Amino acid sequence: MKNSNYIIELSNISKSFGDKCVLDDVSLYVRKGEFVTILGPSGCGKTTLLRILAGFGMADEGEIRIAGEDITDVPPHERPVNTVFQRYALFPHLNVYDNIAFGLKLKKVKPDEIETRVRKALKMVGMTDYEWRDVNSLSGGQQQRVAIARALILNPDILCFDEPTSALDPELTGEVLKVISGLKTSDSTMIVVTHEMEFARRIADKVIFIADGVIEEEGTPQEVFENPKSEKMKAFFSKSVEVIAGANTEA
Repeated sequence: MKNSNYIIELSNISKSFGDKCVLDDVSLYVRKGEFVTILGPSGCGKTTLLRILAGFGMADEGEIRIAGEDITDVPPHERPVNTVFQRYALFPHLNVYDNIAFGLKLKKVKPDEIETRVRKALKMVGMTDYEWRDVNSLSGGQQQRVAIARALILNPDILCFDEPTSALDPELTGEVLKVISGLKTSDSTMIVVTHEMEFARRIADKVIFIADGVIEEEGTPQEVFENPKSEKMKAFFSKSVEVIAGANTEA
């Protein structure tokens, strides 16, 4: 086992799809309990990096360690990582309770413990008394909260979010971001791929900015937002401010 101060070590990760290089020798190190947000333009490689960490994609080159253990070739279900996706990925034939309990049932956890943990997870995401609801009857924000509860219930060391609000309207976006913000006090290390700049500025311990498959900026929210060194980060930030201003004008 390698001694390390980091729970996550992504070292020299490279990934290409055909002739397109999506990640180019990327290294990322995260301490236990850190809340990290990853920003960047569409297609920059941020989601690919998250998928490689979770095991849903394989790097062409590089090494992945979690808590000092090399898990580069370990399948997703054997990694201490849970991921909340953009599109919820709920089971439509199961109600809220059974969606959340699904992973525990696979692990043969006792029914009374499952019930206790499901109710705790529902409380954490603000959905107490929703356990018997059909997931198809829920709003997008409620479905995303169920997906978060399903990830939380397994007590993962690392909890990842892949643009969890991209499919939601502004009101529901705020609802889900509030839930994610509240999880910062949990024991999990969290990585959130997001376009929500103000959320990243307000809640993150560390902000990563990726452009063209390379980490261009890395630091505290104050360092990245108030004193960016990368011209690409400056351009991205300026464009995001213009988009927000335009949306506010239209509203």
